[in-house]
Amino acid sequence: MKQLTILCFLLLSILLANSQTKNFIDQPYVDVSGSADTLVIPNEIYIRILLSEKDTRDRVSIEELEQKMVAALKGLGLDTEKDLTTSDMSSNFKFYLLKNKDVIKTKIYTLKVTDAVTASRAFMKLEETGISNTSIERVEHSDLNNLKNKMRTKAILDAKERAVALTKPLNQTVGSAINIVDTDHNISQQLQGRVAGIQIRGTSSIQSNGYVDLSKIEFEKIKVTASINAKFILK
Repeated sequence: MKQLTILCFLLLSILLANSQTKNFIDQPYVDVSGSADTLVIPNEIYIRILLSEKDTRDRVSIEELEQKMVAALKGLGLDTEKDLTTSDMSSNFKFYLLKNKDVIKTKIYTLKVTDAVTASRAFMKLEETGISNTSIERVEHSDLNNLKNKMRTKAILDAKERAVALTKPLNQTVGSAINIVDTDHNISQQLQGRVAGIQIRGTSSIQSNGYVDLSKIEFEKIKVTASINAKFILK
């Protein structure tokens, strides 16, 4: 008797599940996709700075290079205690063996700045100081999560508009969404500028004396996208 009760319960559960699936499938609905994107200027720019005794032909020690670097960056008004970090946290210095006899000491730093003009000033100031082994490590935006959510909202509204456009000629109306899938929210960093992600706006930015107007330098924008797939009930 107990086994029969369990069997009946299992059969009832299967029937209910099939009924719910059938009800979902049998409902008239429209299946559409929506998308949205925006471009934002990165406000977190990370500069990689490599200090190496080799670059100075062993005439200047790493410690001296560090002092010059920090002084140069502070001279630009940068907060080196907050925005300048050592990339290699496991070891303060790295040692490289060259030709089995030379030991070259290096140290890698990462500097964070908030705009292209400051990045350009930092590059030039470090170059003047004798530190030229620098590059753009990556660019980001501090409000990316919020931007992605805004794009998701626009994407679902785009899907709803498409559903209405498809069904209005049929004299049908779009009801509630019965299924929503966030299919894509990629962030593509378009770094195609002239100098490692930096572009110069217009030839007028380059003055007759060869100097560049820093106010005309900017980073390629970050593209934030979202794609949504949704099913709406038809009435």
